[in-house]
Amino acid sequence: MTSVSSSILTALGAGSGIDTASLVSSLVSATRDPRQQVITSRQSLNSARISAIGSASSSLDTFADALNSLLSGTGYSGTPASNDPSIVNVSALPGGVPSGLPAQIEVKNLAAGRTLVSSVNTRSDKASGAAATVGTGTLSLKVGSGAAVPITITSANNSYTGLAAAINNAGVGVTASVITDSQGTRLMLKGPSGAANDISLTVSSSTPDANTGADLAQFAWSSGAPAGSTVTSASTPADATILLDGVEQKYATNTIDTAIANLRIDLNKAAPGTSVTLATTEPTTSMRDLMVEFVNAYNTLMKALNTATATGTDSSNAGVLNGESAIRDMKRQLSQMTSTALAVSGTFTTLSDLGVSTNRDGTLSLDTKVLDKAIAADPKAITQLLNPAVKSATNPGLAGLMDSVRDKIQQKDGPLASAQSKYESLAKDLTKQLEKLDTQMTNYQEQLTKVYSAMETRLSAFKATQSYLQQQVALWTKSDN
Repeated sequence: MTSVSSSILTALGAGSGIDTASLVSSLVSATRDPRQQVITSRQSLNSARISAIGSASSSLDTFADALNSLLSGTGYSGTPASNDPSIVNVSALPGGVPSGLPAQIEVKNLAAGRTLVSSVNTRSDKASGAAATVGTGTLSLKVGSGAAVPITITSANNSYTGLAAAINNAGVGVTASVITDSQGTRLMLKGPSGAANDISLTVSSSTPDANTGADLAQFAWSSGAPAGSTVTSASTPADATILLDGVEQKYATNTIDTAIANLRIDLNKAAPGTSVTLATTEPTTSMRDLMVEFVNAYNTLMKALNTATATGTDSSNAGVLNGESAIRDMKRQLSQMTSTALAVSGTFTTLSDLGVSTNRDGTLSLDTKVLDKAIAADPKAITQLLNPAVKSATNPGLAGLMDSVRDKIQQKDGPLASAQSKYESLAKDLTKQLEKLDTQMTNYQEQLTKVYSAMETRLSAFKATQSYLQQQVALWTKSDN
């Protein structure tokens, strides 16, 4: 039989050992966890969408940049060539395809620099050759309108070899060498080419060699006052003169990088009256290869977009960008490439004319039979259509078309940018929701802690009463016995 005392003890929870801290934590977790899980799930999905949007844009960039890089190579644009390399040789410069070819060039004269030769050393010590003394002091070397550079000769470098080394180390573009032959020893100076790059070598100070009488003054030379000089001018500085498509042009060197865009022209010899043709050879890689590579790369991009937007049977296997209108717009604009005009006239104006068609999933198919027939009919027209030497709004070429599509898709206020902005804003909002939930749960925990602290106080009072009642019940029970 249950005693009155045991019933009261059970009702008051005496000895129950209630862990109010654990109880509060459990209640807070029960309230927080479902709400937090909803927010974090949305965060995960939103982060995946931001990543997928960025990946789609990056993949588009990769595709367009790769296509530009591919078509800028000589394999698809041809190699620049000269029909007489002994007069003029050409090569492509990095950064683009040479434009303005074919062209006619005539080399009227080559660029030249001043060449000076000192008189032969006839002193008694001439047998010493390059080691023969030259005297000590300082010469002043100047090129064109540049600053004069001191050439100092001391006892440490008092020789033809020492003088040549000092001039070479001056860093002004003048090359010095020592010639020793059956006639004796001479110093030769060669200045940079170009009419504006004449050289002068004047004496700033000179002390004749005590033993040989050698004096630096013997090497002095100036185009303004060569009279009496022991130095002979073997050549006169001059600019190269060419006729390019009938227009006379002058250059300080025989290597010209600016006459024709992206083309280096090397002048090898003067040939007045002889016209040399500069042109581009046929591409070594066919347009057929280009179309195959383009379709494969396009399909790789489209398949990735299809995966990202797949509907799936439920949310667990649907694409992360399922239902995203920006990606649908991106796919739509890409699909229009096959029907966009690459030329305003001619037998072939679009990619579809070359055998390219769109499949139901947005990928492309290439009918190589149609393409081969088109190439056989007019290979130059196909090259001009896909990779024109000079691009224009009406003949952008394949790379130009891809750039145009990319610009439209990635425009500042376009759907892709708007979607990216939308998801980034949502990410900030979800972060704020988590922060708000943390604040709410902190307040809730504090509220529960106060409630259960008050309960503990009351429970202590109840236990004191319980102890008193227990004693009374014990007395009553004893009295009854």
